[in-house]
Amino acid sequence: MKHQPVPGLTTAPAEWPDVEGLFGLPGEPSRCWCRYFALTGPEYSALEPSARKAQLKEKFDGGSPSPGVLAFLDGEPVGWCAVEPRACYPRVLRSRVLRLAEPSAPTGAGAAASGRPAEVWSVTCFVVAPGHRRSGVADALLRAAVDHARLHGADIAEGYPVDRGLRPRAGAADLYHGTLNLFLRAGFHAVSSAVPGRAVVRLDLRGAAVS
Repeated sequence: MKHQPVPGLTTAPAEWPDVEGLFGLPGEPSRCWCRYFALTGPEYSALEPSARKAQLKEKFDGGSPSPGVLAFLDGEPVGWCAVEPRACYPRVLRSRVLRLAEPSAPTGAGAAASGRPAEVWSVTCFVVAPGHRRSGVADALLRAAVDHARLHGADIAEGYPVDRGLRPRAGAADLYHGTLNLFLRAGFHAVSSAVPGRAVVRLDLRGAAVS
């Protein structure tokens, strides 16, 4: 099902005060601070939530592109989507999901023409505030994340969603990655399902098909 645009919903590159307010609500975001993919397993376990929060804040202080986008409803932040170059996510680089997808490594048209490797940006995490889920906020966030990646030079946008057809009982921690149907609605193509219930999806931002 394709969600209709949400009246009053806007998106923009994230700024720290809004992220802090959204993540400060009770729940997993206030413990993880979107550091799960940005750290190895031992690094993540060694940090308290306050240290994870400080690490995310540093992303906004470094002069680099924002590490994500936000959705706003009537001016209030109601959703977040993390998107950065794949090299920023050590856990993604080491993951079995991506390793088994490597035979389909992306080589976008623009990258192939220049002889350089494709610049891949990863869409890793969605946070939607309670009361706003299943309403199209995640769809708007994913569109904004793709635009953000394209604006900053990405050749390929990549995600690692859960296939709810194969994992109907997937828990909330898995669903932060997004669902396969969400990405397919946005034009992504599944390039690997080697790990049952977890796909690797890609969208070529230079106009060529990714296989």
